[in-house]
Amino acid sequence: SGASGDAPGPPNGTCSGLVVCKPGLLLPVWTPLNPSPGQQAGRAVVYFLGLIYLFLGVSIIADRFMASIEVITSQEKEVTLTGPGGAPLVRRVRVWNETVSNLTLMALGSSAPEILLSVIEVCGHGFAAGALGPGTIVGSAAFNMLVIVGVCVLVVPDGETRRIQRLPVYLLTASWSVLAYVWLYLILAVSSPGIVEVWETALTHVYFPFVLLAWLTDRRLLSFTRLRRRRNAERHGIVGEMEGDLEMEGVDGVGADELRVGGSPGGMLAAHTGQQVDQSREEVLAVLRDLRLRHPDKDLDQLTHMAAYWVLQRQRRSRAFYRVQVTRMLTGSGNVLRNYEAQASCCRVGFERARYQCMENCGAVCLGVSLTGGTGRDTFLVDYCTENGSARAGADYGFRSGTLVFGPGEGRQEIQVDVLDDEVFEEDKHFFVRLQNLRLGEDGCEGTGSPPRARLAEPLACVTILDDDHAGVFVFGQQVLRRDESGDTLTVAVLRNSGSRGPVALAYRTEDSSAAAGGDYQRSQGLLRFADRETSQTLKVQISRVEPREEQRSFFIVLEEPRWQQEDASAPSTGGSSLDQEDAGRLSEPGKPVLGERSRLEVVLDPSPELRVTVDTLVSGTSLALVMATHSWREQFAQALSVGAAAEQDGEAAAPQGPGRMDYFLHFLCLFWKVVFACIPPTQYWNGWACFCVSVVGIGLLTALIGDLASHFGCTVGLRDSVTALVFVALGTSLPDTFASKVAATQDRHADACVGNVTGSNSVNVFLGIGVAWTVAALYWHSRGEHFRVEPGSLAFSVTLFTVFALLAMAVLWLRRRSSVGGELGGPRGPKVLTALLFFGLWLLYVLLSSLEAYCHLRGF
Repeated sequence: SGASGDAPGPPNGTCSGLVVCKPGLLLPVWTPLNPSPGQQAGRAVVYFLGLIYLFLGVSIIADRFMASIEVITSQEKEVTLTGPGGAPLVRRVRVWNETVSNLTLMALGSSAPEILLSVIEVCGHGFAAGALGPGTIVGSAAFNMLVIVGVCVLVVPDGETRRIQRLPVYLLTASWSVLAYVWLYLILAVSSPGIVEVWETALTHVYFPFVLLAWLTDRRLLSFTRLRRRRNAERHGIVGEMEGDLEMEGVDGVGADELRVGGSPGGMLAAHTGQQVDQSREEVLAVLRDLRLRHPDKDLDQLTHMAAYWVLQRQRRSRAFYRVQVTRMLTGSGNVLRNYEAQASCCRVGFERARYQCMENCGAVCLGVSLTGGTGRDTFLVDYCTENGSARAGADYGFRSGTLVFGPGEGRQEIQVDVLDDEVFEEDKHFFVRLQNLRLGEDGCEGTGSPPRARLAEPLACVTILDDDHAGVFVFGQQVLRRDESGDTLTVAVLRNSGSRGPVALAYRTEDSSAAAGGDYQRSQGLLRFADRETSQTLKVQISRVEPREEQRSFFIVLEEPRWQQEDASAPSTGGSSLDQEDAGRLSEPGKPVLGERSRLEVVLDPSPELRVTVDTLVSGTSLALVMATHSWREQFAQALSVGAAAEQDGEAAAPQGPGRMDYFLHFLCLFWKVVFACIPPTQYWNGWACFCVSVVGIGLLTALIGDLASHFGCTVGLRDSVTALVFVALGTSLPDTFASKVAATQDRHADACVGNVTGSNSVNVFLGIGVAWTVAALYWHSRGEHFRVEPGSLAFSVTLFTVFALLAMAVLWLRRRSSVGGELGGPRGPKVLTALLFFGLWLLYVLLSSLEAYCHLRGF
């Protein structure tokens, strides 16, 4: 930046004379200064390719930057709401209001290169005004307002429309975006022509609190935000309603904006009134039930992961998500949502059961270990070892350790542990077997170019050694059992612990509580018969299929006193003595079957199933930050070395696709930047702030290089900095936002992520990008008793031209809200194409007129 200068010419110093290359902040001048035409063309190609590669680097580090912003703005807090009947409800809401985050951190994230370029250009070249930084900001604003919005209008499918949901916020940010550039013109050409005073830069910063006004507007605390929508519709046919407007009542400690459906990036499933939360739970619950029916072989962990993917697909997506999504697709890293979904189908290694039982005299117990999922073409190794519980290695069982090997196509292995018998009566004992250190074999080939997708699903098994010297204690496995109202048969296990000698009969019956037999369940009673050495039996109760209710209901299953099936089987041998019947009964008393503490099982019929906790977690805790965040440097380097398919389909039915040739090409093209920026702290460190701060430094360094290369390129081909900034630098820094907005226009239901964010970003560019740089320079020259001079020249002309075109573009967008079109984006093919052509034409006209003025073919200021 500032690496080129103009030879002396007219008083404004911008029209005549040759463009001379000068040393940049980081890059020196390529000597000799007067090369041959062939060498000059070669230099231009080198500079141009270098610019493109640096733009790729900025996009990749901006990916990390935006991911940290998503993590920061996804932080939550607990608030108390008033539920039905005045009952308090505790819900989690986002700390950051979406409007505030969009106009601060999100705008900084998407415009960081332009803002930092302006600051670095001034601070790095003696606090003198340059043309590259301000020109890039104005040129980027024009590209955003005209080209990006034009693309978004055009890419919406025919017949569909996208309207701005938060119209008052958009009107406020649009007004301030125009005011920002009007104020910039006043500084340059009216207030103190050619001089920027300290008070002017200070006032520029004072304008930035318009973010507070936008926040108040979003919370509907300003009277003008209540639009007279019906009158507008009747008089002018303009659609003015705001989707998602809800009247919030009973909110304690948080604004309605944070609780409204769509009020945060997780809007649809983050409604926090009682009715909205219940509706969200029912949606997630229906998805979990459907997934369980379609995938009976998957456990709760896998189903939860799949349901989380469904939730993420339907969440309101933030500006940061679209930026990260597009950047990763364009650099060969794949679709972030598809990558998250693929984790549910990875290989899973674990015990077939979490609990095993064996008799003390069984000799050995076998534990099954299974491998599910994956391609079946790889070799996996996993270590195992036994661990003491109440049972001790060497006294109750034999210690075992080793490694299981799952070859290609193998799905099951066994671990055999010896059990040691004794003749001493004792309580049941247990020990553990643990799986650890799962790894891919040397001949593994899964996911070429990707890390192996395998994890331990059930890494710990508990083995209970049952004493075989007494008849046993009969209990349920738990005190309370929760069950949904699906109408299925309830199967309950009855366990026989502390011995299993002899055949035993055990009666059971059901007992009403708040649930009634015949309505909620079918009354049941019966007799369980345990054979000698048998340690468990099951009983069944039919649950009636009823309409879901709000309250829980319960009933009991009660075990009666167990009894011997054959009296002589329990009688101890008297060895031919003359003991009478009473003495024999007294001797057999210690070994008879008895009931344990858990002989009465409460069955709770829950309107939400046993997945209640899972549903609550999915509703309140599932955020797009999950798919964008990283937790360790190891994970970041694994992502940097991985290749993903850039598939845009997010539908569940879309078949997974492997990386294509273009994905591999883009991956290897960007591999250097990926590996370098994998060194940035993970986004989960310090809640994202560590990644945020380091990324700003990295973007600043790359921006300085971009400024130097852009100036060297411009002077090599004979372009002035103002023209280079308007065309090349502004285009390069805005291309990621173009693709992100395109995806947002096709996937989002509203136009806020496309149009609303453009106006907010344009405002922030002036208040921060130019405001910070000029404030520092004005203070520096004021401290030396001099003025900070900025010639109006091409900058004032470009600002004026952009302001006029921006007003025209916003007027067109407002007219498109009429019922004949129905929204800012999309609509019938004819109006859609005409609008896009108009916007593209305005941008080309802006570039043409600004370039002609820069070379004095038009009279400027």
